[in-house]
Amino acid sequence: MTFLQFIQAIVIGLVATFLIDIWSYFFKKCFNQTTLNFCFVGRWALTMASGQFKHVDIAASEAKERECVVGWILHYIIGALFSLFFVLLIGKEWMTSPLFLPACLFGLFSTVMPFFVMQPALGLGVMAVNTAKPNQARLKTLTTHLLFGVGLYLSAQFVLFI
Repeated sequence: MTFLQFIQAIVIGLVATFLIDIWSYFFKKCFNQTTLNFCFVGRWALTMASGQFKHVDIAASEAKERECVVGWILHYIIGALFSLFFVLLIGKEWMTSPLFLPACLFGLFSTVMPFFVMQPALGLGVMAVNTAKPNQARLKTLTTHLLFGVGLYLSAQFVLFI
């Protein structure tokens, strides 16, 4: 992978992440639905420095200075890394001839991380089992990550255009 292709893969992930953030904002404003609080992601990351990797309830854990900034930065770093992983997995040729289905399937596959790492670490349980509405939380996660896959495809088209 050339340096330019590396940068393109990162840009694709950043734009795809931005697209799901636009969707989440729209979803919150139009349907009054809560979305993931990235401050909690930042809190989780910042507590790792003291050796705490899992919380019973992240919302009840002590707030950390700059947790929101850290959470949002991590959100975009993770999106960029997911994109880079996808391109390395499927082949860099995908960036010159993006296909919709592989991107969407990868988006769905990427739910492994929130379902089995993030949600349990934040105290929500595997596949959000400890939430008030686990099926609704699962559907939001699946939808968001499917949209990330759509975002990968659209972002790759955008990168080709510019």
